[in-house]
Formats: sequence, structure tokens, C-alpha cells
Amino acid sequence: MNPLEAQLDYPLGETLPDTGSTIEIAPGLRWLRMGLPFALNHINLWLLEDEIDTETGPVRGWTVIDCGISSDATRDAWERIFATELRGLPIIRVLVTHCHPDHVGLADWLCRRWNAPLWMSTGEFGFARMMAASLPGVEGTAMVPHFARHGLTDPDLLEQLGARRAYYARLVPSVPQSYRRLHDGQLLQIGGDEWRAIAGFGHSPEHIALYSAKRNILIAGDMVLPRISTNVSVFAVEPESNPVQQYLDSLSAYADLPDDTLVLPSHGKPFRGLHVRIGQLRDHHAARLDEVMQACSAPQSASDIVPIMFPRSLDSHQISFAMGEALAHLHKLWFDGALRRRLDGDGIVRFLRV
Repeated sequence: MNPLEAQLDYPLGETLPDTGSTIEIAPGLRWLRMGLPFALNHINLWLLEDEIDTETGPVRGWTVIDCGISSDATRDAWERIFATELRGLPIIRVLVTHCHPDHVGLADWLCRRWNAPLWMSTGEFGFARMMAASLPGVEGTAMVPHFARHGLTDPDLLEQLGARRAYYARLVPSVPQSYRRLHDGQLLQIGGDEWRAIAGFGHSPEHIALYSAKRNILIAGDMVLPRISTNVSVFAVEPESNPVQQYLDSLSAYADLPDDTLVLPSHGKPFRGLHVRIGQLRDHHAARLDEVMQACSAPQSASDIVPIMFPRSLDSHQISFAMGEALAHLHKLWFDGALRRRLDGDGIVRFLRV
């Protein structure tokens, strides 16, 4: 546990659910974990006991929150959950916080498997559909000219990135063709309790977290993680974006929540200390922005900033996130008027302190 984590309270200690099983967090609320083939090797998913009205009357069952990637291992783990953890009740709703593969990957499979509706924000649903279809501008090869423009010139890395054209579609082979819209401030009845949808930006187009005042529980998705900072990146499809500012602004949406709120993150362990963690995240970005600002006493591309922000060896998967995040911090300072941006004769964009 690092010093920042030590400032948080982990009520379940080191307890983790085994793959294919669950842990009860609160009555009618169960925690499960699915594996991921990345350095970040897991995602937390949630089951809420629920009842919804249908054309044939009320139906009791479970609402699933997030799905895992599409893989045989994840489907097998879900089948064990279905067989042993649902008490004979069906999945009646699939709710997805955002469009990233570990969250939406098996949404279509779950919805078809149980004839259950998908609930998602419009921004996230639209992006998931575009990326699963590998549309130009959002499929993997779009990042090659985008990152080359920002200083990534290593031909091997560019070739590896270019080979990722169908990367998203492999992890999210299909997305349901229809959905129920989630939006900021919406009040959802789940299991007899009221949950408020809280939209967040910067990490993804229109991320939805859920808060129950009665239970004092926040299902935070990727917006507030206990150990790592949420990735905020500038992508090819929105090359002039300012995601660091969007993310920091979004954290203000949690200001009215009690500090002893039980936070259920998508990665890491359930914790208390919401406002301590938000303060840590703000400090983290302030420190990264200061590093970038100091470096830009001379002209710097996003590629030049990567080893300053991430002083370790990175593979092609990690370099895509690192490039996007380095550019995001440069953009924040550029939008603030602290940096100016120029296109040099070699076709690379560089930033310099004003």
C-alpha cells in the first residue's frame, strides 16, 4: 500500500472475490471481478437485486453494472456466476458506466443471453457503436497520424499502433442496437432504492456514476479510483479537446457527497475517504501540470513529455495512453494561456511557455 492509499479506509481489507464468485457488499449488492489481459489486470463489476415493470407485470432479478471484455474466460466466469450466485433470478437490466472495452465488451452478449435492456448514456452508447464498427476516425489506425503529428516518430511503435485497427472490435465485437438513455441527474429506482446518475467527462464522452443517498454508496466507475489516476487523453477523433479540465471539473459533482461514502470503483478495492481521494487526484494533476510547464521552457512535443510524466519502459498499448495523457496536460496549459502552440517545419506540433 502506497502512502496515499494509507490515507483511505478499506472496509473489506484485502478481501477480494474469486473469479466466478461474488462478495456481498450490502444487502442485495454483490461485488465480482473479471480478469483483463493488461497491466491493469482486473475490473470490478456489480450486481444489484432489482425489480422492474414489464409488459407482463413486475419481474424480480438482477441489474448488472458493467460487463467485462469479450473473451472466453470472461464468458466462462459469467456462466459460473449465473449458475451459483443469482439465486435462480434472471438478469433483468444491463447498465454500463462508459464505452471502454472492459466495461461494455460483453454487454450485447449479456443482453441477448437474458433478453435484458441496455442502459447507457447517449455519448457512451454512440461512441461504443462507432468504435465496435471500426468507423474511420475512431478505429485504431487513426492514432498513427495523430501521434506522429505530436512527435511519435519511432517506426516500430507506429507500425504496432497501426496494426491495432480492430483492437476495440476484438474486445467489443457488438453493441446492442437499442438502449435506454442515462443522463446527469436522472433518478433510477434499483431494488427499491433511489440512485442518482452523475455524469463525468474527460475520461470518456459521458461517463455515468451512480449514488444512493439511502445506502451512502457511490458506484464510481472509472471516475474515482483508489490507487491509480484515471486516464485522460486527447484522441484523434477530438484533437482539440481539453480532457484534463473536463475531468477536474467533473470531480466537483461529488462535492455534496458525504466523506464516509462507500466508493465502489471499477479498479482497486472498495474504500471510504472520497474527498481525501479527490484531493489527491487534484494534487496529482497539479504536479503533472507543473512538470509539463517547467519542461516547456524549451519547445516540447507530446512525445517529449511522455518520459517526463512516465519515466519507465512502455509497450505499444501503454504508449497510446501515455501519449494521449501527455497531450492532454499540454492542452490544459495551452487552453489556460500558459503555453503557446506551433507547427514546426518537420510537421510536429510543439508547445512553449508564453
